[in-house]
Amino acid sequence: MSMTAYDTNSSVKDRAILVSLVSTVQKRSEAMAEYSLAELVSLAETAGVQVLETMRQNKDTPDARWLIGKGKVEELKARLDELGANTAIFDQELSGAQVRNLEEALDVKIIDRTQLILDIFAQRAKTREGIIQVELAQLSYLLPRLSGHGKNLSRLGGGIGTRGPGETKLETDRRHIRGRITDLKAALSEVVRHRVLHRERRKKTGVFQVALVGYTNAGKSTLLKRLTDADVYVENQLFATLDPTSRTMELPSGKEIVLTDTVGFIQNLPHDLIAAFRATLEEANEADLILHVVDSSSDMRSEQMRVVDEVLEELGASGKERLTVFNKIDLIPDSERVDLLTTGGDFIRINAYSDTDLERLRNAIQEKLMGDSKTFRVPADKGDVISLVYRIGDVVSNEVDGDEMRFEVRVNKDDYAKLGYLLAAYDEAKQGDQHRGES
Repeated sequence: MSMTAYDTNSSVKDRAILVSLVSTVQKRSEAMAEYSLAELVSLAETAGVQVLETMRQNKDTPDARWLIGKGKVEELKARLDELGANTAIFDQELSGAQVRNLEEALDVKIIDRTQLILDIFAQRAKTREGIIQVELAQLSYLLPRLSGHGKNLSRLGGGIGTRGPGETKLETDRRHIRGRITDLKAALSEVVRHRVLHRERRKKTGVFQVALVGYTNAGKSTLLKRLTDADVYVENQLFATLDPTSRTMELPSGKEIVLTDTVGFIQNLPHDLIAAFRATLEEANEADLILHVVDSSSDMRSEQMRVVDEVLEELGASGKERLTVFNKIDLIPDSERVDLLTTGGDFIRINAYSDTDLERLRNAIQEKLMGDSKTFRVPADKGDVISLVYRIGDVVSNEVDGDEMRFEVRVNKDDYAKLGYLLAAYDEAKQGDQHRGES
């Protein structure tokens, strides 16, 4: 068991001791356990909680009644009373029965990691879509656990783990909550329908879509702001932004693309949350290019990258064209950069606040999006096709050749096929007109 104390001089309403169980039979490194608990501290502070102390227990298997052992529960009770804490936050997900048993034994509010993350998302959600998704995730999580929230129901009214659905919704019966979930899913389906329409409209215009993904606090929003002058909230905290933001960005060639910032990932991201935010995260699945932003200064960089890879695989986006962006390179000593940042695949190392690095990134994005040079011949009177050539590709040169325009265009293979299909359709229509004229 290990214990870490924190400053207790604060008027913050929620005063908590954080608890973590480390299984001695699971293959989880000591460093990972410490990192997970440190991350829980950051999550709690992000939610506005005053962290008084952290406790950790090494145990072969979780206790079915309290998660931690009976002796550890008694020790936790003594520390809660001694420090005047009113909340216990657990790093693992708790069952309804465990919540009820811990409430009875400790007489404080019991919150687990999942509830804490859901609460932070509830604080951050600003758009109608985000608010619907958070409430849906919270209710989906709470529904099977209502029997475990005995005393917690009397403690509601703004505390952590309760924002979003709120007091009145949690006190209603399961049938009412199921009805609310059904309504939320219907509302979310409508939002998703509109999002799909916008996405299809963007595709038809031939505009490239690039998605920023990465672990929370890796610097995605900072990159979006710096690359597009977007008016987005940037702060050094977990989940500083939640709702997806799309802005146009100009490549060095002058071609415009759409850059979208997605919600940050985190280890043990609640499954209900992944399900609720699937429509948002699918921006990555629909993108022509994924920019995987990594906090290169983090000691747990490899683990964070693994988490992002797992979520992308779950979304079906693991095979997408990708460029790994090692951000915050300025925080790593020069002597350590080569050893620390070796990786497979395409990557670039940058400082988001360096104009030179941002220009290198723009060129790297352009190189990934735009393929080899191809030659197209377009009837000179087909202005709509000529316009599409300029929108989809990077026109290197053009010249008039009789009644046709000849273009040399840098374009990726997907858009090359799209242009080829359109030109073939025009040729077929032209030949049909000639045959009708001859007959």
